[in-house]
Amino acid sequence: MAAGDLVTAPGHIQFGDVLLGPATPYRWQTLTGWEDSPGLDSGTVPRADAHGAFPGRLLAQPRTITVDGLVLRAEPGAVGTVVRHLAAATALGDDELPLVVKLDDSPPLLSWARCIRRSIPVGKGGYALGIAMGGALQFEASDPRRYSLVEQRVEARLPQPEPGLDWHLDPGPEGLGWPLDFGAPGATGSLVVPNDGDAHAHPLITFRGPVTLPSLTNVDTGDRIEYDITLAPDDELLVDTAAGTVTLNGSASRLYTVTNQSVPEGTFTLPPGTTNYAFRAAPGATDPRAACSVRWRSAFW
Repeated sequence: MAAGDLVTAPGHIQFGDVLLGPATPYRWQTLTGWEDSPGLDSGTVPRADAHGAFPGRLLAQPRTITVDGLVLRAEPGAVGTVVRHLAAATALGDDELPLVVKLDDSPPLLSWARCIRRSIPVGKGGYALGIAMGGALQFEASDPRRYSLVEQRVEARLPQPEPGLDWHLDPGPEGLGWPLDFGAPGATGSLVVPNDGDAHAHPLITFRGPVTLPSLTNVDTGDRIEYDITLAPDDELLVDTAAGTVTLNGSASRLYTVTNQSVPEGTFTLPPGTTNYAFRAAPGATDPRAACSVRWRSAFW
């Protein structure tokens, strides 16, 4: 099941394959930590010989999200089954699962989290009546950012020369025909990547061969990632800027091929707004099969 497949109405919260909210056995009253800013680790240090401090980096801590006022409803005598389904969906585990929240008519947002606490009070006669009230779920997301549900993708080819006007030199008399035919436009190697959120996102970048010395440059800042490697036509080099990894064909690390022109992968982020990138390779490279693609989700605090 894909993330957010069950989310269709305001008030829906999907974690894994369980759905909370309207028209479900699980109703909730409050959601804390979702729209709040996460905790911060501050690198600010006091000045030794003056008032104030030297401002340092602010790094967000994991996000804690709590669903309170959970009410479980079922047919009399069937609450236990509903509880078991919720318990199975929120069981302790090492892997983070998609947590999707839709609060109103705006598009839902996605986080990856683990359920770290579940509370289901058992009241006298409640199970027999088909109701359990006062429950709570608590989640922890190691990445405090929230993301758009839809992953976007753009692709570019290496720059290609344009054919220009056809002067009809062979066969037939020399001259231009009407309407003027400039030929198919050549590739530019440019990628336009919009991040509609308010937080920096970490894109996934794929270089596909045949190409030598592939690179991607942020035209606005000059930041570049570049790799001293030759990719065959079926090779793909995946750069995961969040994990800081560079892998060839899904398994072999090629992080050692990074050139001294590159910035660290973890800093090659996608800022809020629209970013212009340029795909380039070794001088003279024009093979139309070579490509670079960028995948990302808009990120929100």
